[in-house]
Amino acid sequence: MAVSSDRIVRNLRRRGVVVDVVHLQRGTTRWSTTEGEGGRVHRCPIGDDPEHALRRAVTLLDPATSHVVAFGGSLPLLAGPVYAAWLDAALVTLLRGNDFDTGVFSIRRRAPLFDALERSAHVCVVARSQVDQVRALVDVPTTWVTNGIDTTDWSSLPSDVAAAEAWRTEHVPDGRTTIGLIGHLKAKKGVVLLLDALARSRVRDEVHLVLVGEVDDEVGARLDRLDPETWTHVGFLDRFELLRRYPALDLVALPSFYDGLPNVALEAAALGIALLTSDAGGLADLVVDERTGIRFRAGDVAACRDALDRAVRLGRAGREVLGKEARRVVDADFTDSEEAEAYKRVLRQAAPRG
Repeated sequence: MAVSSDRIVRNLRRRGVVVDVVHLQRGTTRWSTTEGEGGRVHRCPIGDDPEHALRRAVTLLDPATSHVVAFGGSLPLLAGPVYAAWLDAALVTLLRGNDFDTGVFSIRRRAPLFDALERSAHVCVVARSQVDQVRALVDVPTTWVTNGIDTTDWSSLPSDVAAAEAWRTEHVPDGRTTIGLIGHLKAKKGVVLLLDALARSRVRDEVHLVLVGEVDDEVGARLDRLDPETWTHVGFLDRFELLRRYPALDLVALPSFYDGLPNVALEAAALGIALLTSDAGGLADLVVDERTGIRFRAGDVAACRDALDRAVRLGRAGREVLGKEARRVVDADFTDSEEAEAYKRVLRQAAPRG
């Protein structure tokens, strides 16, 4: 979410929108405000007393604020309606995936979620399918605004490609298809499902998994039962450090049960890497058909197994064709500039509901 927040704020400010950011931070004890071009950043430590942090943060807000935007997470959803009411501002709620997907089923989070939705002048979602899901529960204007990416600022240099090739030579047995899993790798993201599908696949001995990021206990235990020749785990990498790993991958897999639109999907596609995804959330908006990637029904282990088989049998040339088409689609339909313009339109349309 931090990557998306930075991108959206930066691009709105470039378009003349003044954006003040209230950053609710863990792991810090110092309150601070930084003045910048296009708005301020308030760093607000949560500590052990989030109620105090949210109440104190109100004193930092500009009384002339026209919109309050609740961006992801339980605390922004909790605070947003109050801040908007006290400032007589329009509330715009940006759902980022789990805020909605699991929030609607959470005893603890459901009430703040519905309060924010019902009090919103406008709601934005990053997956087209979530528009109907939100509208089925709450009568509120809801708009699909997909995540975007600046492809002019996202490419692998020759040195990155060389580093990736050297890493692959060292860690991946010859002839294997490399499939990357990147991010917080947990069972909820479908990682165990993909591992089970691979174990049942005809191509299991032709694949090498590259896992980049934090692995939860369930995924770790499942990996430990696999042949160590079939996978490599790399710790967390900054997104620009990933440019020295992405070129080592033949495919990037996102086997989510449910999702918004992960930035990883756009980053891989923008580099021309073929995608292997479920049809969850915004992934179905990116991989519409098998011209841009290989898609399977979310949660269906047999369909995932078949997708793995197809991905490997395509061969390098076939996967390169998919990657090139995915890059073309991202360049045309998933740009950060269109994302920013869409949010500007939402801000113009939104008005206080009271």
